[in-house]
Amino acid sequence: MLANIIYLTVFIILAFVLSIAVKAITRGVEAKQIIKNEKNLEINKENEIQNLEVVSQLKDLKDLHDQGIINDDEFKKAKDKILK
Repeated sequence: MLANIIYLTVFIILAFVLSIAVKAITRGVEAKQIIKNEKNLEINKENEIQNLEVVSQLKDLKDLHDQGIINDDEFKKAKDKILK
């Protein structure tokens, strides 16, 4: 009878410890996913800013071409340089 009580107590303690371990692992995985999502969001914002800068540069270049300040060859070279 005493052995059964000890086994039951050990089982309850083991179950409690395992539940705490599972919760900790779950929190760690969730935190890692949140960090990954935040990094992806930052990268997307940086890419969007770079794209806006390229578009702005191309518009400025087109304005120079339309005003006749640069010729077709210079426009093409400058555009290729911006897009690389």
